[in-house]
Amino acid sequence: MKTIFEKSNGIDGINLTDENTDFAKYIPQNYLRTEAPNLPQLSELEVMRHYKELSDLNFCIEKGFYPLGSCTMKYNPKVNEFLASLEGFNIHPSSDDDLAQGSLKLMYNLQKALLEVTGMDAITLQPSAGAHGEMTGMMIIKKYFDSIGEKRTKVIIPDSAHGTNPASAKMAGFDIVEIKSNDKGQVDIEALKSVLNEDIAAIMMTNPNTLGIFEEGVKEISDLMHANGSLLYYDGANFNAIMGWTNPKLMGFDVVHLNLHKTFSTPHGGGGPGAGPVAVIEKLKNYLPTPVIDFKGGKYFRNYDLKNSIGSVKDFYGNFSVLVKAYAYILMLGKNLKNASENAVLNANYLKEKLKSYYELPYDEPCMHEFVLTGEKQKHENGVSTLNIAKALMDGNTHPPTVYFPLIVHEAIMIEPTESETKEKLDEFVDTMIKIAQEAQNNPEKILSAPHTTPVKKIDEVTAARNPDLKYIS
Repeated sequence: MKTIFEKSNGIDGINLTDENTDFAKYIPQNYLRTEAPNLPQLSELEVMRHYKELSDLNFCIEKGFYPLGSCTMKYNPKVNEFLASLEGFNIHPSSDDDLAQGSLKLMYNLQKALLEVTGMDAITLQPSAGAHGEMTGMMIIKKYFDSIGEKRTKVIIPDSAHGTNPASAKMAGFDIVEIKSNDKGQVDIEALKSVLNEDIAAIMMTNPNTLGIFEEGVKEISDLMHANGSLLYYDGANFNAIMGWTNPKLMGFDVVHLNLHKTFSTPHGGGGPGAGPVAVIEKLKNYLPTPVIDFKGGKYFRNYDLKNSIGSVKDFYGNFSVLVKAYAYILMLGKNLKNASENAVLNANYLKEKLKSYYELPYDEPCMHEFVLTGEKQKHENGVSTLNIAKALMDGNTHPPTVYFPLIVHEAIMIEPTESETKEKLDEFVDTMIKIAQEAQNNPEKILSAPHTTPVKKIDEVTAARNPDLKYIS
């Protein structure tokens, strides 16, 4: 029987095994191939060239601008990667506390730093993403009301919310009550009052919201919710706008999640890894997932003694390397963390003022770290959609921003420059956006057929989605 362990007649790159060893005898016969897989025969050099070429085709923050909407793609200092790879942090997650004092100390100090910037009283680092943090927070709220004997079944969510908010609340066992935004793009307080009753457990809010607008009525909202016996959940995806200037506790929130893989610079490409710590006020601290990291008697330890804990929400203790990178970012900036938010807000307002004459601005309010334009004008006048504009941006060495979100803005273009970019880069982006607007007016076919300079040109996305071909072809 010919097996994959027999030497092929093709080119070998490198052989790391002992060819005298019959590996086939260690594998059950029914698992062995009867024919060799149809894979290319390549030398090591050819393989390396192939992957280097693929790497060169990728767009990355080192190549160009990422004005990437609600999923902040801010610069990740390379020293963070070095620090996270230090040998001392390469320990088994099941190590005894006595053998992990350095790592536990780092997590404990990170907890203290995050409590400082959120104003909260207790925190868990376990959740591995923002949506995971949302679900954890809603589970805490659910168990809190269950433990005090109140059967509250509904959660209020504004129509401008992140799509994961209703999903997280639903997964925690709540029904969703949506409320509309007012003409300033903020929560309509009269609409909020109309749905408040004893069934309402909480409201989930992002502040600033997904339009990049600060909720001016947040304190009134907080007072209304608490008077109703309800809680407030803060979606921290947009924390990059307020870090160091205010905090969720001052706004009246009871539960907060933060996206360390956004606000605190750790990489978010490819969907992860991430970290979504959840912080709570004093009365909710015993509902946090266990363990939390504590310090007593000169020793850092994992504390499992929380009588109302919702239990563990992540194997071991979260994505530790992400925690290291976030802590390094905080230490580097220290009290200058607030400068990151200040510059993010400045950059966003600068772009908004430069572009609002060329694209419609549905809510012409001072923005925070992001703002939302619309391609409605271009689509109505010349058939150039927001998707076409996003594709054309790729020809300008820019990753397209988030488009078609939030859903309350038709043809939405959500632009978030972050604090990392220089004025020169912002001006380059402005020039590209203006050029696209002008060509959409004067030569729409050029935008409709974009992109022209990327490795993959315009594709038939509908056919690709309906008939995906995922097979390797020899």
